[in-house]
This record gives sequence, structure tokens and C-alpha cells, in this order.
Amino acid sequence: MTDVPAGRRLYGDLAVWWPLISPVEEYAEEAAFAATVLTSGSVRVRDVLELGSGGGNNAAYLKAQFVLTLVDISEDMLTVSRRLNPECAHHRADMRTVRLGRTFDAVFVHDAVDYMTTEADLRRAVEAAFVHCRPGGVAVFVPDNIAETFVPSSHLGGSDGADGEGVRFLGWEWDPDPADTWTVTEYAFLLRDTDGSVRVVHETHRLGVFSRDVWLRLLTDAGFEADAVVEETTEDRSPRELFVGHRPEA
Repeated sequence: MTDVPAGRRLYGDLAVWWPLISPVEEYAEEAAFAATVLTSGSVRVRDVLELGSGGGNNAAYLKAQFVLTLVDISEDMLTVSRRLNPECAHHRADMRTVRLGRTFDAVFVHDAVDYMTTEADLRRAVEAAFVHCRPGGVAVFVPDNIAETFVPSSHLGGSDGADGEGVRFLGWEWDPDPADTWTVTEYAFLLRDTDGSVRVVHETHRLGVFSRDVWLRLLTDAGFEADAVVEETTEDRSPRELFVGHRPEA
């Protein structure tokens, strides 16, 4: 059973295809860069909370350096992650409302934060990160896009499994109204089963896009000392802008 909104089958009944849709090998470089930012706080970082951890692909690399607690809204995605990261603690919860009753040296929020489509929802996610971040710790947010740099685009992906299963997909990003705080990504998935049969699934995802000033203001309002860091990447794409909140020690 999953609590993800209707229309996001990618994180529901299609979650079993996640390892082929988004192979873990594709995360090595970005996880390594995220680790450098996660250790930028004034305390030694050992315990890390990841909000919106999905299928656990970042955790597959970060767990070599940190003790991870993984939170996601989708039980189906957590099932995928548990297979990949059995040594990590997993909790099903919404990143806006989760309260685990403890703090961590660092909080990591990857691109699942894109599903915050209003400033009110983004504020709640930032506040949840602050609540779970110990004094001297750091929170790192990695949105795919910000308003200043969003460009309509399309991308292809997918891979094949050893048993004959395979996935190919198209993602088409565009912005129906640049005056609001969300964009649209249309996904078309071709899913090949082990018997060679192929089916097609289409769905629409609404994703938040906020200005740099909004990000920094919300982090500051929550109590963080806020900064922005440009990602270092060798991939054939524009580097993302990470937003970093340092929680003061006193």
C-alpha cells in the first residue's frame, strides 16, 4: 500500500521497475558530491536522515560513509530500497509532517523535494528538516530546477535486466505558466516483461520550481544559516544548485 497521490504510478505499482528506470550506477558521482556538502557542518557527521529517499540509490553510496535513516512516503519505493539497503533504517512518512523524535548530524533531501509545488509545502519540508537537524548540523536540498535556470527539455532513459525485462522512457519537461510555482513533466514508459510483451504507461507529474531567493528565505525563516552551492558534475547536463542550511550551535 502506498500513500503517493493518484497519477504517480511511478512510485506505486511501477516501483518494481525503478532499478531499470533509474539504475543505481547512475548515482555514484552525485552521491559523492552530496557527501562533501553533508560534511560541511561544524560537527562530525555520522547519523544522516534522508527525506524522500525513494528507491535508495543515493543511500547505496552514502551508507559507506554514514549511518542512514531513510524516509519516504511510498511503501512500494521503500520495499525497493530495503532490498538494496537492508542495513539502513526505513520509515514511511511524508517529508512535510514526519517527526521521528530525534535529531541527526545532517539531513539530506534529494530531488523528491521537487514534489513540493507550493511555497507552503516547501516551507513545511524545510521546517521538518530543521526539527531533525542537531545544532551545528547541516541540511542539504537538491532540487532539479530553480526558477532562474529552468529550461523546457526532454530526456531519454531506461535499461535492461538480466532476465529479459527492460524499460525505456521519455521525460518531457515544460512550464504551462511561468508565473506560478510548478512545472509539468510528461512521462511515457515502455515496459518489456520477461515474456517479451511490451506495454506503455503515460502519466503527468507536477513539480515545484522556486526562485533562489525563496529557497534562501525559507531556510532562513526555519532557523538555518542559508547558502547555495553549485554542483560539480561531469555529466552532460547543467549543474544543479544545492541549498544548504547550517543550524547554529547556539
